[in-house]
Amino acid sequence: MRPLWLCWVLWVLPLAGPGAALTGEQLLGSLLRQLQLSEVPVLDRADVEELAIPAHVRAQYVALLQRSHRDRSRGKRFSQHFQEVAGRFLASEASTHLLVFSMEQRLPPNRELVQAVLRLFQEPVPRAALHRHWRLSPRSDRARVTVEWLSVRDDGSNRTSLIDSRLVSVHESGWKAFDVTEAVNFWQQLSRPRQPLLLQVSVQREHLGPGASEAHRLVRFASQGTPEGRGEPQLELHTLDLRDYGAQGDCDPEAPVTEGTRCCRQEMYIDLQGMKWAENWVLEPPGFLAYECVGTCQQPPEALAFKWPVLGPRQCIASETASLPMIVSIKEGGRTRPQVVSLPNMRVQKCSCASDGALVPRRLQP
Repeated sequence: MRPLWLCWVLWVLPLAGPGAALTGEQLLGSLLRQLQLSEVPVLDRADVEELAIPAHVRAQYVALLQRSHRDRSRGKRFSQHFQEVAGRFLASEASTHLLVFSMEQRLPPNRELVQAVLRLFQEPVPRAALHRHWRLSPRSDRARVTVEWLSVRDDGSNRTSLIDSRLVSVHESGWKAFDVTEAVNFWQQLSRPRQPLLLQVSVQREHLGPGASEAHRLVRFASQGTPEGRGEPQLELHTLDLRDYGAQGDCDPEAPVTEGTRCCRQEMYIDLQGMKWAENWVLEPPGFLAYECVGTCQQPPEALAFKWPVLGPRQCIASETASLPMIVSIKEGGRTRPQVVSLPNMRVQKCSCASDGALVPRRLQP
């Protein structure tokens, strides 16, 4: 009889319980612990209505957001399917531009979005304008470009959500790339496939205050239909074909979860705008994809369970997670300021079958 070798790996459950879906109460508890608060702060709309988020806070939030996205997409291969969606400038006012992308039939249910990239073509600045700027503002030649997702509420009002932000030089020209994966995720949660994706692009000063540079006035992005026929805004969608790549552990979006469904990761969107405690406190994001582990796991043979009783019932649990960055408003001494916080273990990356805190043993060849 061939010997049986078992490989044991201890595992710490990151969420409240095996397969448990993240709840608003758990999210609130994690946020309070991270900020070392005993209760939700009382903030009025007037406290945050005129609250401006400084550039360094935006940069910190975007850096955490992109790191979290890299963690979530690590190990996933892009499929051969790659498509570009041409966009257009719907409106422009001073240094703020509104981009619109038609998304109908761009992301069918059998495809998983891995990354979305916005590409804008920065036009070269005429030499005369550069020389004039250098005489007036010799200390700075950079501007900050910020991309936000624009959503239209049911009451007709708008809400913007910070997606990406980076510095560009007035001496450069060519394509600039911005990671807008979160914006497309937000758009997908609307479940309105005919509604276009709206992105707001703002070009601002690198620093505020007296003597601030006017370099941002020199940054121009090419619009659709330029005389040279170049530089129209492009949205790149990198996706996985769930049929070819086995869904990477995700549930089939077109099949209902039943008792016979094998352990898989299912989409679950946490809508922060719908939570009363988050009102006037959580500034970013408006919500996020948390995912949850659902389905069943194959149980070990009775003889094996009797020999190693520690195994117990196998359950579908979150075995890998990612953090969630947030911008919250903090009131101190009568003044309100924004603060970045990162909550660990908020997004499920991978689901696995485990028993009593240990991964299911694998049979190894002797």
